[in-house]
Amino acid sequence: MRQELRATRLEKAKTIAERVKDTLTPYCERIEIVGSIRRGKPTVHDIDIVLIVKPDAVLVMDSLLPTLGRIELSGGKIKRLRYGKENINIDIYIATPETWATLLLIRTGSKANNIWLCSLALRKGYHLKANGDGLFDENGVRVAGDTEESIYRALGIPYQEPEDRI
Repeated sequence: MRQELRATRLEKAKTIAERVKDTLTPYCERIEIVGSIRRGKPTVHDIDIVLIVKPDAVLVMDSLLPTLGRIELSGGKIKRLRYGKENINIDIYIATPETWATLLLIRTGSKANNIWLCSLALRKGYHLKANGDGLFDENGVRVAGDTEESIYRALGIPYQEPEDRI
Protein backbone atom coordinates (compact mmCIF):
# COMPACT_ATOMS: atom_id res chain seq x y z
CA MET A 1 0.00 0.00 0.00
CA ARG A 2 2.75 2.46 0.93
CA GLN A 3 4.55 1.80 -2.39
CA GLU A 4 1.34 2.64 -4.31
CA LEU A 5 1.08 5.94 -2.43
CA ARG A 6 4.63 6.88 -3.42
CA ALA A 7 4.01 5.94 -7.05
CA THR A 8 0.85 8.04 -6.99
CA ARG A 9 2.87 11.00 -5.74
CA LEU A 10 5.22 10.67 -8.69
CA GLU A 11 2.34 10.24 -11.12
CA LYS A 12 0.51 13.25 -9.67
CA ALA A 13 3.67 15.38 -9.92
CA LYS A 14 4.21 14.18 -13.50
CA THR A 15 0.64 15.14 -14.38
CA ILE A 16 1.02 18.64 -12.92
CA ALA A 17 4.45 19.06 -14.55
CA GLU A 18 3.12 17.99 -17.95
CA ARG A 19 0.26 20.52 -17.69
CA VAL A 20 2.73 23.31 -16.89
CA LYS A 21 5.00 22.15 -19.70
CA ASP A 22 2.08 22.08 -22.16
CA THR A 23 1.15 25.64 -21.15
CA LEU A 24 4.68 26.96 -21.64
CA THR A 25 5.73 24.91 -24.70
CA PRO A 26 4.36 27.36 -27.32
CA TYR A 27 6.74 30.01 -25.92
CA CYS A 28 9.81 27.77 -25.72
CA GLU A 29 12.54 26.61 -28.06
CA ARG A 30 13.22 23.77 -25.60
CA ILE A 31 11.58 22.66 -22.40
CA GLU A 32 12.29 19.68 -20.15
CA ILE A 33 10.93 18.40 -16.85
CA VAL A 34 13.94 17.64 -14.65
CA GLY A 35 14.62 16.99 -10.96
CA SER A 36 13.26 13.96 -9.16
CA ILE A 37 10.62 13.43 -11.86
CA ARG A 38 13.34 12.97 -14.51
CA ARG A 39 15.14 10.64 -12.11
CA GLY A 40 11.89 8.66 -11.66
CA LYS A 41 11.88 8.98 -7.87
CA PRO A 42 8.70 7.75 -6.18
CA THR A 43 8.40 10.83 -3.98
CA VAL A 44 8.56 14.28 -5.51
CA HIS A 45 9.04 17.33 -3.25
CA ASP A 46 8.95 19.95 -6.00
CA ILE A 47 8.75 20.16 -9.76
CA ASP A 48 11.73 21.47 -11.72
CA ILE A 49 11.54 22.63 -15.33
CA VAL A 50 14.32 23.99 -17.53
CA LEU A 51 13.40 25.98 -20.62
CA ILE A 52 14.75 28.22 -23.34
CA VAL A 53 12.35 30.99 -24.34
CA LYS A 54 11.77 31.56 -28.06
CA PRO A 55 13.17 34.94 -29.15
CA ASP A 56 9.76 36.06 -30.41
CA ALA A 57 8.08 34.99 -27.16
CA VAL A 58 10.31 36.90 -24.74
CA LEU A 59 7.76 39.70 -24.26
CA VAL A 60 4.95 37.21 -23.68
CA MET A 61 7.03 35.25 -21.17
CA ASP A 62 8.15 38.47 -19.47
CA SER A 63 4.46 39.26 -18.98
CA LEU A 64 3.33 35.73 -18.11
CA LEU A 65 6.01 34.59 -15.66
CA PRO A 66 5.61 37.38 -13.07
CA THR A 67 1.92 36.51 -12.76
CA LEU A 68 2.82 32.99 -11.66
CA GLY A 69 5.09 33.54 -8.70
CA ARG A 70 8.30 34.83 -7.15
CA ILE A 71 11.10 35.56 -9.59
CA GLU A 72 14.81 35.39 -8.80
CA LEU A 73 17.08 37.50 -10.97
CA SER A 74 20.69 36.97 -11.97
CA GLY A 75 22.49 39.69 -13.88
CA GLY A 76 19.19 41.49 -14.43
CA LYS A 77 17.68 38.43 -16.12
CA ILE A 78 15.20 35.89 -14.81
CA LYS A 79 17.14 32.97 -13.37
CA ARG A 80 14.35 31.07 -11.66
CA LEU A 81 10.63 31.39 -11.13
CA ARG A 82 9.10 29.65 -8.12
CA TYR A 83 5.39 29.18 -7.64
CA GLY A 84 2.98 26.75 -6.09
CA LYS A 85 0.31 24.69 -7.78
CA GLU A 86 -1.83 22.01 -6.19
CA ASN A 87 0.29 22.00 -3.01
CA ILE A 88 3.63 21.53 -4.77
CA ASN A 89 6.32 24.09 -5.57
CA ILE A 90 7.32 24.49 -9.19
CA ASP A 91 10.74 25.90 -10.08
CA ILE A 92 11.27 27.09 -13.65
CA TYR A 93 14.87 27.71 -14.69
CA ILE A 94 15.51 29.94 -17.68
CA ALA A 95 18.37 28.62 -19.82
CA THR A 96 20.17 29.77 -22.94
CA PRO A 97 21.47 27.43 -25.64
CA GLU A 98 24.90 27.65 -23.93
CA THR A 99 23.59 26.81 -20.45
CA TRP A 100 20.94 24.25 -21.47
CA ALA A 101 22.87 20.99 -20.99
CA THR A 102 24.59 21.97 -17.75
CA LEU A 103 21.29 23.18 -16.27
CA LEU A 104 19.69 19.86 -17.26
CA LEU A 105 22.47 18.05 -15.42
CA ILE A 106 22.47 20.24 -12.31
CA ARG A 107 18.68 20.61 -12.02
CA THR A 108 18.11 16.90 -12.55
CA GLY A 109 20.30 16.32 -9.49
CA SER A 110 20.23 14.81 -7.03
CA LYS A 111 21.92 17.15 -4.59
CA ALA A 112 24.25 14.32 -3.58
CA ASN A 113 25.07 13.60 -7.23
CA ASN A 114 25.81 17.28 -7.86
CA ILE A 115 28.11 17.43 -4.83
CA TRP A 116 29.90 14.31 -6.07
CA LEU A 117 30.33 15.75 -9.59
CA CYS A 118 31.53 19.13 -8.28
CA SER A 119 33.97 17.46 -5.88
CA LEU A 120 35.32 15.27 -8.67
CA ALA A 121 35.67 18.34 -10.88
CA LEU A 122 37.66 20.15 -8.17
CA ARG A 123 39.98 17.15 -7.70
CA LYS A 124 40.70 17.26 -11.43
CA GLY A 125 41.34 21.02 -11.42
CA TYR A 126 37.96 21.94 -12.88
CA HIS A 127 34.98 23.97 -11.71
CA LEU A 128 31.43 22.83 -12.53
CA LYS A 129 29.23 25.93 -12.43
CA ALA A 130 25.77 25.38 -10.98
CA ASN A 131 24.42 28.39 -12.88
CA GLY A 132 24.65 26.33 -16.06
CA ASP A 133 27.73 27.92 -17.59
CA GLY A 134 29.50 24.55 -17.88
CA LEU A 135 32.72 22.89 -16.77
CA PHE A 136 35.81 25.13 -16.66
CA ASP A 137 39.51 24.47 -16.22
CA GLU A 138 41.80 26.38 -13.84
CA ASN A 139 42.36 29.04 -16.53
CA GLY A 140 38.66 29.76 -16.84
CA VAL A 141 38.38 27.99 -20.20
CA ARG A 142 35.13 26.11 -20.76
CA VAL A 143 36.03 22.47 -21.40
CA ALA A 144 32.54 20.91 -21.45
CA GLY A 145 28.87 21.71 -21.17
CA ASP A 146 27.35 21.39 -24.62
CA THR A 147 25.80 18.09 -23.52
CA GLU A 148 25.47 16.29 -20.21
CA GLU A 149 27.59 13.52 -21.68
CA SER A 150 30.42 15.97 -22.44
CA ILE A 151 30.69 16.86 -18.75
CA TYR A 152 30.89 13.21 -17.69
CA ARG A 153 33.44 12.55 -20.45
CA ALA A 154 35.61 15.52 -19.37
CA LEU A 155 35.50 14.24 -15.80
CA GLY A 156 36.64 10.80 -17.01
CA ILE A 157 33.57 8.91 -15.86
CA PRO A 158 30.81 7.04 -17.71
CA TYR A 159 27.57 8.92 -18.39
CA GLN A 160 24.83 8.20 -15.87
CA GLU A 161 21.23 8.06 -17.01
CA PRO A 162 19.07 10.30 -14.79
CA GLU A 163 17.40 7.34 -13.05
CA ASP A 164 20.84 5.97 -12.10
CA ARG A 165 22.10 9.15 -10.44
CA ILE A 166 22.54 8.98 -6.68
